[in-house]
Amino acid sequence: MDHFDVLVVGGGINGAGIARDLAGRGWRVLLAEASDLAAHTSSSSTKLIHGGLRYLEYYEFSLVRKALQERELLLKSAPHIMWPLRFVMPHDRAMRPAWMIRIGLFLYDHLARREWLPGSSGLRLRGSPLGAPLKPEFERGFVYSDGWVDDARLVLLNALDARARGAEIRTRCTVTAAQRETAAEGGGWRVSLSEAGLERQVHARALVNAAGPWAETFLRQVARPAAGEPLATKSLRLVKGSHIVVRRRFDHDHAYIFQNPDRRIIFAIPYEGEFTLIGTTDVELPDDAIAGFAKAEIEAQEVAYLCEQASRYFKEPVRPDQVLWSYAGVRPLLDDASGDASAVTRDYLLETHGDGAPLLSVWGGKITTFRKLAEDAADLLGEMLGDARPAWTAAACLPGGDLSAWIGAPKRPDRDFERFVQALQARHAYLPPALARRLARAYGSRVDLLLGAARSLAELGIEVAPGLFEAELHYLCEQEWALDAEAVLWRRSKLGLHYSEAQRAAVAAWMAARSR
Repeated sequence: MDHFDVLVVGGGINGAGIARDLAGRGWRVLLAEASDLAAHTSSSSTKLIHGGLRYLEYYEFSLVRKALQERELLLKSAPHIMWPLRFVMPHDRAMRPAWMIRIGLFLYDHLARREWLPGSSGLRLRGSPLGAPLKPEFERGFVYSDGWVDDARLVLLNALDARARGAEIRTRCTVTAAQRETAAEGGGWRVSLSEAGLERQVHARALVNAAGPWAETFLRQVARPAAGEPLATKSLRLVKGSHIVVRRRFDHDHAYIFQNPDRRIIFAIPYEGEFTLIGTTDVELPDDAIAGFAKAEIEAQEVAYLCEQASRYFKEPVRPDQVLWSYAGVRPLLDDASGDASAVTRDYLLETHGDGAPLLSVWGGKITTFRKLAEDAADLLGEMLGDARPAWTAAACLPGGDLSAWIGAPKRPDRDFERFVQALQARHAYLPPALARRLARAYGSRVDLLLGAARSLAELGIEVAPGLFEAELHYLCEQEWALDAEAVLWRRSKLGLHYSEAQRAAVAAWMAARSR
């Protein structure tokens, strides 16, 4: 039987972040994910690194400050998958008054230190390229800073770093039972795993429940207490957030934040060069809505809602028949008795369960605060195991994020990335500019693991689909746990959005042939 210090259940952003932090402190870590890394909530976000401007309205000052403190730190840690983004908020007199927005933006600018992101300001939309896509009644607005992230790749980078620091990462690996041992039995957890039809027994000194929407189910159905010991659980509220993607609605590089009559907001964000991403909804789900790791699906009324609200602002209406792609994710929010799903706190809570072998559950959280959550969890586990070890991630780059070997000392993340693209093109001059930029965005300084000593496109193997060569597919399978075309096309990349049905089928056929 293999022995670990900590077994982490769940391969979303929280589980991967905790595994990385623990492994970096020298703990023996196993992460078990029942499907693919980032297969559910963590690849279905609005893809923002942000403080959460609207949370100020619910007096969530501590959460906003914590997220704002993380914002620039994260942008510096992986400038290839995260970058700054300016947001335009058209002022609708029927919504929040201008003075309220100004106060909110002032707080947003000053709740945490900004080193290089520009602050907020007023904006005259009429006559500005930023106002050109909007209806003429929106004459003025505001502009402020936040950031963008490739959410699925953020999870991957944490898993890669965890593995590089000694963690074992198992995907398609289900925890079927976890039995807490009594002191007489030696303490710890005896855990049963099922992977590819094979059963495996492992022992862990501590257990982390980072199962996201299934965290409560894991405690009720899988984790077994020692004899006579009750296992209490918190309650989650499952809130579905859905997004739609349409053809590009504007030519500039800013995003929009729109206020809706129901007091909610939606974003319209430049996406993958050719598209606009619009979201999100807040739909509360029953507890059994995602039984058996079912994927969440957008509903027709959500599509209609997003189209209607975006059309309140854009000159050209957004229609349901223009939607090219959609996705939905279930946010596991801690039940705080809020009547409105959009008002439920996005903060996190780390809960320990009973005496004996440590069991730590992660409740709630958001992508922007994942690193701090992981650090707090690792601190707490160290205390529970009687061996506190120092934190380390605040100043560490994620895999591919250290570009210094290519460009020298870092300066500003956004400008550093552009310097890196130029260096990549100079070193691999045979790469078409668009392909060089895509590879730089996806892999950062790890791109040489993919390109190797290739001196031509031909040396990258067959071009399975436009711009996707065998060398990249081999890399994704061997280094990034990709097992099927869905993982490649929609999580490791967003190439599926750019490909025809026939081109997606070609990728699926290649992946199927490789797995045989």
